[in-house]
Amino acid sequence: MAQLKDDCFAFGDALIPYASALSDLEQRLDCVVGTETVPLRSSLGRILATDIVSTRNVPPLDNSAVDGFAVFFDDLKSDTDTVLPVTGRIAAGHPLGRDAKRGEAVRIFTGAPMPAGMDTVFMEEDCQLEGDTVTLPLGLKFGSNRRFAGEDVKVADVIVTAGSKLRAQEIGLAASIGCQSLDVYQPLKVGVFSTGDEVRDPSDDAPEGCIFDANRYTVMSMLDGLGIQITDLGILPDNLQAITSALDAAKEDQDVLLTSGGVSAGKEDHVKAAVENLGNINFWRLAIKPGRPIALGQIAQTAFVGLPGNPVAAMVTFLMVAQPMLRKLGGEVGYTPTRVRVATDFDYKKKSGRREWVRASLKQNADGQSIATKHHSSGAGILTSMVGADGLVEIEEDVTQLDAGTEVTYLPFSGLLAG
Repeated sequence: MAQLKDDCFAFGDALIPYASALSDLEQRLDCVVGTETVPLRSSLGRILATDIVSTRNVPPLDNSAVDGFAVFFDDLKSDTDTVLPVTGRIAAGHPLGRDAKRGEAVRIFTGAPMPAGMDTVFMEEDCQLEGDTVTLPLGLKFGSNRRFAGEDVKVADVIVTAGSKLRAQEIGLAASIGCQSLDVYQPLKVGVFSTGDEVRDPSDDAPEGCIFDANRYTVMSMLDGLGIQITDLGILPDNLQAITSALDAAKEDQDVLLTSGGVSAGKEDHVKAAVENLGNINFWRLAIKPGRPIALGQIAQTAFVGLPGNPVAAMVTFLMVAQPMLRKLGGEVGYTPTRVRVATDFDYKKKSGRREWVRASLKQNADGQSIATKHHSSGAGILTSMVGADGLVEIEEDVTQLDAGTEVTYLPFSGLLAG
C-alpha cells in the first residue's frame, strides 16, 4: 500500500492532450488500499493483490480428449486397418491399475488418464467393436486425441498476475490448481456528494427553482460497476463552513472524495475554497469535449475529484478520466476500455487539437456491417442522449472533418465499465 504523493495531481497550465493526461496519471499514482484474503467463491470482481503461481500441472497426467480406444501407435498397421483385443477400461478418476502391454487396446473415456506408453486415441465412432476386439481405421496420426500433462498449466507458471480484476475465468483457473482463497485488495472507499441549495434528492420535494440530483446517482451507479465501497455523503448546502466541515470529517474514512460541479470561480461555488482550506486542488485543463477542467486534488491522504456539473460531461469525464485513476488507486493494472472500429453514417466537424466523444448507437446496414449513428442531441446537459446511445465515437485530436462512411473508433458503454 502506498500513500498519495503531495504533488501527484500537480500539473502546468497548458492544455493537456488526453493520452498525456492518462499516461501521467498512470505514472504518478499508486495503489492506496490494503489487502485481505477472501474465499475463492467471494473473489468475483475483486482485484488480485499477489500473483497466483501454480503448484501443480493441469491436467496432472496425460489424458484422453475423447471417448474411444487408447493404443500404442507402433502397433498400428501402415497399409490396412488394425484389429486389436480390448483388454481394459479406463474412466476419469479410475486409472488402468497396471502397465499397458503392446498389442492391446484399452477402452478409454474423455479425461481419463492415459496408460504409460500408450500414445494415441481413436474416437469411438470411428471404430468397430465386435466382442472383445476392435477394428481401428487406417490413417490416424501419432498422438491424436491425447492431451498432455501440463498442457494448460505447468508447475511454477504465473497463471494470474497481481492487479488483475478477477472474472469467472480467472476464478476457475485458480480453482483448477486447488486454490481455496485469494489475496485481494480491499475495496477502494469513495465518498460521493453533491452541493447546491437548489439540488434535491429524488426522495424529497423539488420546489420551484430546484432540481433533482441526477449526477450523484449516476456517479454512484458507475462506482458500483467498479466494485468500489461507496459512502453517500448526500447534498451539501452552498455554505463554505458546512462544506469544509463535511470534507474534513469525510477524509478520515475515505480514499477518494468525489463531486460534480461546484468547483468553478463563482461566488456560490464553495467546494474549491473548502478543498484548498484543507489541502490543495489543481485544475487539469484537458483538451477534450464534452468536459471542462477537471478538479483533482487531495486533503491529507484522501484524493479529491471534481467532475463537471453538466450530467453528460460528468458521466463522460468519469468514464474516460476518473475511472482509470480510481482503478489504479484500487490496485488494478492494465485497464483498457473496449474499442472497436466501425464506419459512421454522419458528417462531423470539430476543432483540431481536441479529442471528442460523440454519443452514438450501432446499427447494421444491408451488408451486415456495423454503422455508428450519431444521437440527435449533443448538449452536455442532455442526459437522455446517454440513454438513447449505446456508446461513444472517439474522434482523435488531429481529425477536423468526418464524412459519412469514415472508419472511427467506437467505445460501447457495455465495455467501458466491464472487466
